[in-house]
Amino acid sequence: MVRGSWLVAFLFFSLAAPSEAALTGSAKLAIVYESILSAQFDRADTELKQACPPAPTEACLVLGVVSQWWRIQIDPANLSRDQVLNERAKASIKAAEAWTKRDARNAEAWFYLAGSYAPLVQWQVLRGERVGAARNGNRIRIALEEALRLDPTLADAHFGIGVYEYYADVASAGAKVFRWLLFLPGGDRVKGLEAIAQTQRNGALLRSEAAYQLSIIDVWYEHKPTEAIALLKGLDARYPANPLFLQRLAETYDDYVHDARASAAAWQTLVDRAKRDRVYDASRIGAWAELKRRAIVARNPTSF
Repeated sequence: MVRGSWLVAFLFFSLAAPSEAALTGSAKLAIVYESILSAQFDRADTELKQACPPAPTEACLVLGVVSQWWRIQIDPANLSRDQVLNERAKASIKAAEAWTKRDARNAEAWFYLAGSYAPLVQWQVLRGERVGAARNGNRIRIALEEALRLDPTLADAHFGIGVYEYYADVASAGAKVFRWLLFLPGGDRVKGLEAIAQTQRNGALLRSEAAYQLSIIDVWYEHKPTEAIALLKGLDARYPANPLFLQRLAETYDDYVHDARASAAAWQTLVDRAKRDRVYDASRIGAWAELKRRAIVARNPTSF
């Protein structure tokens, strides 16, 4: 992610909560989604085969792209997965677009069209493809608005709109000019933040995504690192095999709270999990976390 870029607004996965009857087979999709957040990608691949049907094929195509995106997000320097993500995203978008043309009054079809674009936009942000990310991000907004027009009860679609509202409003002056040149609508910080926070408190499936998004917002824009730390601790407790949350926690301690001891301890916890093979990509993560821990100790010798 690029700090200060409003395009990070699209860091969400538009899948609905199991309690929402409007989305077919959502209970099984929720199981897959939890496996992805836990970085249990092989298990998620197996669960996908059992989820569709009853869930629509388009839903499982979306989750296939989401799974690939999380692999990239955990190891962003590895470019070997980029082509797979783009190919899967293209297939997912094509299938969802075909569904909206077959049944234009089906809110679920528009909902999954938005979800098809979301991982691609995040990847474009990561790789610095700002124009493509902006245009595809606007396609997400349009699809979610159509889904909500057809079915206002799709709560997680409200969350996606809220994320757009927040980042479109807090964008830097340069980013706002860029948005204007692409004819993208503005946003509302307060309205967007309320929507994200409500999902974090009450959501069934997107609660964790909302918490992660709020942790980024709290650090970068709201200047509330203590709140971000609490959110990241909760995510790490729920998904200890996913190294990203503990990594963000260690970085927040170091960069924003300036607590070298706490940061080093977080990195050490990640090292320990890797030694016990209790974290995704244990060998690489363990070696990298140990380097980060040693660097912090070397910079702050009097703190240890």
